[in-house]
Amino acid sequence: MSGVGLGLVVALAASISAAIIFALIPLLQRYALAHPNARSSHRQATPQGAGLAVIAATIIVAAAAVVAIPGEPLLQPGSLWLVFAATILITIVGAVDDVRTIEVAPRLLLQAIAVGIVIASLPSDMRVLPALPWWFERAILAFACLWFVNLTNFMDGVDWMTIAEFVPIAIGLALIGMLGILPLHGTVVALALCGGLIGFAPFNRPVARIFLGDVGSLPIGLLFGWLLLLVAGKGHVAAAVLLPLYYLADATLTLLHRIARREPFWQAHRTHFYQRATERGFSVSEIVARVFAINFVLVALALATVIWPGASSTAASLCIGAAVVGWLLMSFANGKPGSRS
Repeated sequence: MSGVGLGLVVALAASISAAIIFALIPLLQRYALAHPNARSSHRQATPQGAGLAVIAATIIVAAAAVVAIPGEPLLQPGSLWLVFAATILITIVGAVDDVRTIEVAPRLLLQAIAVGIVIASLPSDMRVLPALPWWFERAILAFACLWFVNLTNFMDGVDWMTIAEFVPIAIGLALIGMLGILPLHGTVVALALCGGLIGFAPFNRPVARIFLGDVGSLPIGLLFGWLLLLVAGKGHVAAAVLLPLYYLADATLTLLHRIARREPFWQAHRTHFYQRATERGFSVSEIVARVFAINFVLVALALATVIWPGASSTAASLCIGAAVVGWLLMSFANGKPGSRS
C-alpha cells in the first residue's frame, strides 16, 4: 500500500469518526451522561460514548483496506478478524458499563475473554520471552495485555489525554510498520485508530463536549496492546515498552503506591500523576501538551532501537526514555513552579 493509500486510511477514519460522533451526541446526552465522581476532572454532567465512533471508524476503514490489499490473510484463525471479534466484544462491555455499571469481577472476566481471543490470534510460533515455557509466556502476555486495557481506561481522565497518548503511539507504530516490523494489516489498524482519534479530537478539546467512555478506552487499549505485542514478537521488546512508557509508568507506579498504602486501589481516585498536576497549578492544556511532546520523544527512541538494534543503543534509548518520563512525572508531582501544592 502506498503512502497516499495510508494517508487515505487516516483521512477516512477521521471523517467517519467525526460524522458518527456528531450524529450520536443527542442520543448520548439522553442516555449516557457521565456525572462527576471521585475520579472526574469535569464539574458538570457530560455525555460519554464517543469511543463507539472511534472504534467503528477503525474497524470499517481497516477492514475495507485489508480486503483491498492483495495477498493479505482473510478469515484465517490467526487473522485480523479474530482481533476484531475481541474488539467488538470488549466494546460492548464498555458500552454497557457506560450506561449501567458492571461489577468489577464480571467486568474483568469479560475483558479477560477478549484478551484471551487476542492472545489466541497471535502466531503460534511468535515468542517474546523465549527463555520461558510457551504456555507461561502466553499467560504473561495475557496478563500484560489485560493490564494495558485497564490502564488505558484509568488514564483517560482529562480532556485530550487519550489523544495526546495514542496519536503519537499510532504514528510510531505506523513508522515501525513501514520498516517491516508490523504486518501491513497492523500498520493499517494503527493508522485507522490514529484517524479515529483525530476525528474525536475537536469534540474532546478542553472543555470537552463529549467523552470517550469505556466503550472507547477499553477497545483502544486492546488494539494497541495487540499491536505492541506484535512489535515485541518481532524481537523489538524495547520499542514496545518505549512507545507507551508514560502511560505504563504513571498507571503502574500509582497502582503500586495505592497497594503499598493499603488503599482500595480498584475504586475511582484522583492520584495519578497527571491528575495531581491539575491540582498543583497545571492547566489541562499544559498537561496534555507535555504528554504529547514526551510521547514523540519516546517514538524517536523506539524507532532508534529498531533501526540500530544493538545492545548499547537499545540500553541508551531505554535509559533516556526512563529519564524523560521520570522528569515528567516528577514535574507533575511537584506542581507548576510558583503555584501552591
